[in-house]
Amino acid sequence: MSIKFCFKLGKTAAETVELMRQVYGDNCLSRAQIFRWYARFKSGVETTEDEARPGRPFSIRNEGLNAKVRKRIQEERCVTVRMMADEFGVNRETICQILVEDLGKRKVASWFVPHTLSDDQRHERVQYAKDIITAAHRYKNFLNLIVAEDETWCFRFDPTTKCQSAEWKSPASPKGKKVHLQKSKVKTMLVCFCDSKGIIHNEFVPEGQTATRHFYLSVLERLWKRIFPVRPKYSAPGSWFLIHDNAPFHQAVAVQEFLARKQVCMLHHPPYSPDLSPCDYFLFPKLKLPLKGRLFEDVQDIQATVTSSLWAIPQEDVQRSFQYLLDCATSCIDAEGMYFE
Repeated sequence: MSIKFCFKLGKTAAETVELMRQVYGDNCLSRAQIFRWYARFKSGVETTEDEARPGRPFSIRNEGLNAKVRKRIQEERCVTVRMMADEFGVNRETICQILVEDLGKRKVASWFVPHTLSDDQRHERVQYAKDIITAAHRYKNFLNLIVAEDETWCFRFDPTTKCQSAEWKSPASPKGKKVHLQKSKVKTMLVCFCDSKGIIHNEFVPEGQTATRHFYLSVLERLWKRIFPVRPKYSAPGSWFLIHDNAPFHQAVAVQEFLARKQVCMLHHPPYSPDLSPCDYFLFPKLKLPLKGRLFEDVQDIQATVTSSLWAIPQEDVQRSFQYLLDCATSCIDAEGMYFE
């Protein structure tokens, strides 16, 4: 109002600045602001109120926008926050708030599963899990009487995972890059038997040899000679249980006859179920993780390193993995036979 008063008195803009500074001192408007108001009054504007300005409303999170976002993610589950922000003309932070706070959504990455299970396979997995839980309640120390067997490939070079390649860096450091490398063609197959006490027997398939029923029978013969000295509690017939998968040479008639003749109790392992085998969900990942990123000289070097690493796994960790089998069985039942995380 003071600027308008001076304008009405016929004062110039410069004179108005001096008068305003005399009256208000440091609290006076800037020279640019006074000249701006003076120019408005000179152009015929009488009001001292600010002009209405178009702009973003105070809050743009409303039911209408929420409904649009909900419909969009129903149409395309993989749509990104950036795409929706550009489509609806709002910032990404608003879209994130709507998704998380208003709609209760979170973006979850898919995880790989070994196989697409049929209804029969799912039913078989549930039945196996129930049998494990029933046997654990029926037999004392049941989980400590299981011998798990499996085979796995060990490579001359197995690239590291993304987590293993992570590095501590400052904010100004450039982001690292990881080249996608393939596993080496030079490899050897490990055959391993273990229980809750640790490794019982391990050996490697000779180079040029295929894992057949004849080879597996010879492995079982060598296991039979070793298991009683290292596990005397297994000397009585039917005193331990064997778990191995459904590989063709495991299910061969000659192998089944050998195990029946030795009175070995078999636990029928459902197909495509590495998440229900201690070797698959614990032993082999534990063995291979520290070997990733290393380049071995030859097959003999691979076998020597794998053997020493295998026997160095703490017995307490192995025992926990067999106790964890009950949790896996319970999770399998809860998931109705589907794979679980």
